[in-house]
Amino acid sequence: MSNQADDLYKLRHSTAHLLAYAVLKLFPGVKIAIGPVIEDGFYYDFDFSSADLSVLKKQGIETINDKVLEVIEAKMQQLKQGNYKITQDWISVEQARDIFKDQPYKLELIQEIQTGKRDDFGKKDKVSVYTMGEFIDLCKGPHLNSTDEIKVFKLTKIAGAYWKGDSSRQMLTRIYGTAFQSQKQLDEYLTLIEQAKERDHRHLGKQLDLFVFSDLVGPGLPLWTPKGTVIRTELDNFVWNLRRKYNYEKVEIPHLTKKALYEISGHWDKYKDDLFKIITREKNEYAIKPMNCPHHIQIFARKENSYRDLPQRYCNTTMVYRDEQSGELLGLSRVLCITQDDAHVFCRETQLEQEVDIIWNIVEEFYTTFNFQLEVRLSFSDPEKPDNYLGERSIWEKTEAQLKAIAEKKQLKHYTAYGEAAFYGPKIDFMLRDSLKREWQVATIQIDRNMPERFGLYCINEASEKEPIVMIHCAIMGSMERFISILLEHTAGKLPFWLSPVQINILPISEKQAEYSQEIEAELKKHNFRIFNNLKNQTLSEKIRNAELEKVPVCLILGQQEAENKTVTIRLRGGKQMKNIKLPEAIKKFKDLNRTKQYNLT
Repeated sequence: MSNQADDLYKLRHSTAHLLAYAVLKLFPGVKIAIGPVIEDGFYYDFDFSSADLSVLKKQGIETINDKVLEVIEAKMQQLKQGNYKITQDWISVEQARDIFKDQPYKLELIQEIQTGKRDDFGKKDKVSVYTMGEFIDLCKGPHLNSTDEIKVFKLTKIAGAYWKGDSSRQMLTRIYGTAFQSQKQLDEYLTLIEQAKERDHRHLGKQLDLFVFSDLVGPGLPLWTPKGTVIRTELDNFVWNLRRKYNYEKVEIPHLTKKALYEISGHWDKYKDDLFKIITREKNEYAIKPMNCPHHIQIFARKENSYRDLPQRYCNTTMVYRDEQSGELLGLSRVLCITQDDAHVFCRETQLEQEVDIIWNIVEEFYTTFNFQLEVRLSFSDPEKPDNYLGERSIWEKTEAQLKAIAEKKQLKHYTAYGEAAFYGPKIDFMLRDSLKREWQVATIQIDRNMPERFGLYCINEASEKEPIVMIHCAIMGSMERFISILLEHTAGKLPFWLSPVQINILPISEKQAEYSQEIEAELKKHNFRIFNNLKNQTLSEKIRNAELEKVPVCLILGQQEAENKTVTIRLRGGKQMKNIKLPEAIKKFKDLNRTKQYNLT
C-alpha cells in the first residue's frame, strides 16, 4: 500500500473515531460497537435503544434518520477544533473491562480477545486502546496524531446492520461517512455518489425491462425478461467463443448432489451453513450445488486418463446457489442464484503455466472489449491461520510462488492480499475500476492441488505410472449477474451495439413510409439483427425520445426522401446522423459492429 493510501487510511480511521466520540457526547447512554475503514470511507455501528435522544427532539427530529447526520457532523466539527491528541496505550484485560463496563459490545470483543477468538484489538492478556479527548476505543490503529490533522469529512447515509452480521442478534444503526485530504476530493467523490444513484442497475433494469424480482419467487432470485435474456445469451456466447479457440469443451451437470460429494471435497465442513439442503422422502441428504468443481471432477474421473489426454478443459455456464442472509442481498450484485461461466482444466504440472497463460489471454480479451483496465490481486493464504485451508503448507507456498512468478512475468500491475485465498488453493483475482472509480473483483484463476489429491485424480504417464495432476478453476465473468450490474452502471445502460437487446429502431416519419419500413425490417431480420419497427401513431421526436430512453444504439429514420431513394438516415444514440445511406451499406456497418464488438459507429 502506498504512503498516500496509508495516510488516507489513517485519516478515515481517525474520523470514524471522531464520529463515535460525537455520538457519545450527543446521546448519553448510546452503546457503541465497531467502526472500521471500508473502501471510500468508514462506518460505525451504534445501539440507540437506551440512548437519550432529547437533543434531537429539541430540533423536531423524532427518530434516528438522515436528518441526524447534520447534527452529528456539526458536533464532529466542534470536537475536531479541540485539537485532541490521538494516542495509543496497551492495557490489561481487567483495565479494559473497567473502562468499557457500560459498553456490552466492547465487553464481548474483549472476551473474544481473551479467549483467542480475535486478535485485531490485542492478544489475550493485552488490549490496545486509542484515546481522543475523553473518548477511548478498542483499536490497534493506525491513526493520525491529532484531530487537527483531520481535514474534510462527510456523513453519507444511515442503514441497519445486525451485530456481527447475525440476524439473531441486535439490529444496530450503521452510520456511513467518508473523509479526504481536500474539499475538492470530497466534492468529486460526492458527485460520483450522485452519479451512482442515477446509474443504479436496479433502476436501469426496470427502465430497460431487463429483469424483475417477485415477492412470490423470493428475494435474491432475479427473473430475466426477454430483453435481459438477450444480454445473458450474448455474453455467454462471447465467453464460449473465446474459450472454443483454445479447445475447451462444454459439459453439463445437475443442480443437486449427495452430501458425500461435498464431504470429500471439503465444502460440507467449510460451507455447511451456506448450503441449501434437501432431505428426500427416503431420508437421503442432498445439497443444491454452491459450486461446480466437484461435479466436474467426477466427469474427469469417469475413466482412466493417459498423459496424452491432458490437458482436459471443461466449461459450463450454470447456476449455483448460496444461502445468503436476506439483509446482504442487493439487486444483481448479491443474489441467491449465481450464474457462473465456470471452467476447470485438468493438466500435468508441466502444462500448468501454459494453461494459466491461455486463461489470462481470454480474460484480457474479454475485458478489453469493454474498455476495462485490469489489475491483479494475488489472493494468498494467511500463514498465521493454517487451519483455514486444506492441505500441506509446503504445497501452498509452492503454488503461491508460481502465481507470483506468473503475475510478474505478465507485467500487469498487481498486489498481494493475504487471507483472500480459497480454502483449497490460492488464486489470481482480476480487479477493475468502473467509470465511477469503484473497484470490483471479476475474473479469477485458481490453482488447486488439494482437491485432485482428495479425489485421487491422476493420469498414466510415459512410464505407465500414476502421476498426480493439478486442477485450475477459472471464471471469466465470475458471476454473470454481478458483471451485468457492473456493466449497466459503468455504461449508464448504454450497452454496445452487439450486446443491446434492441439494436435498431426503425422510425418511419408517417404512415406513408410504413410499407417501406416493413421492407427494411424484413431485410434486417434476414441478417439476425434485433429490430423494433415503431409503427405507433407518434411524432418523430416522440419516437426518437423513446429510443433514447430505451438506450437503443441505432435508429433508422425513414421519410419521403428515403423511401423514394431506397436509403436510410442512420441516427446514432446521442444524436449523430448519417444521411442517404443505402441499406446494403448500412447492413455492412452493423455487421462490422457485431463482429468487432466496438461500441458505436464512427
